[in-house]
Amino acid sequence: MKIKTIISAFILCQGFSFLIGEENITVDELLKAIDANLYAKSRVLTSKMIVHGRRTSRTIESRNWIVGIDKSFTEYLSPPREAGTKMLKDGDKLWAYSPQTDRVIQISGHMLRQSVMGSDMSYNDMMEDKPLTDLYEATIERSEMIDGRKHWVLSLNARVTGLSYPKRRAWVDAEYLLPMKEELYAKGGKLLKSTSMDGIKKVQGRWFPTRFIFRDELKRNSKGTEWIIDDIQFDVEIPNSRFSKALLRK
Repeated sequence: MKIKTIISAFILCQGFSFLIGEENITVDELLKAIDANLYAKSRVLTSKMIVHGRRTSRTIESRNWIVGIDKSFTEYLSPPREAGTKMLKDGDKLWAYSPQTDRVIQISGHMLRQSVMGSDMSYNDMMEDKPLTDLYEATIERSEMIDGRKHWVLSLNARVTGLSYPKRRAWVDAEYLLPMKEELYAKGGKLLKSTSMDGIKKVQGRWFPTRFIFRDELKRNSKGTEWIIDDIQFDVEIPNSRFSKALLRK
């Protein structure tokens, strides 16, 4: 019995290949497959964010231009109160423009922990939108059947310092190779947020979710925030001028 335990531990440490369908896949290959589905050279998308409050919900529509992991430009289209608000991410810097004050401010430090327009997402969540392979090391804990579909349960630990969520647990659909739900933890193990995705469809040869749900687990009675992708295009040409601070005021 002891020998079997030692052998099992050795196999896991060597990056044991798990069987998904008819293919063997290692933990590293699984992370790369997830990143290949969710990320691209560039993305242009229109979406709506539905913020569910205790009594009412509100919908905020936006258009986003994203290049790689360092550049993104967001313009909010509706409702009228939010229309014209813009955000620019360039590397590790984030700026926001409000037409109500006609001011451009840089969001940094403790401000990055604040909620984006009252949602369950923070500015840090936007800034850390990077491939898992860049940020985490992972192990496969086990497999689970959820709604008749096989999932791999991944444990992820930060490989870099300063992340908002040093620990994560993800349930990855074995066919879609997407993290259908996640739990996001502080370094000490406290659950901070949970996420899920659905509405999976093929977009330009990749599986991609059309609906995300974010829940801030530190908010009492949080109703969650939905992010719905109405349209998305991958690997389109976006001029570098799109990511100019001058466009924030235009």
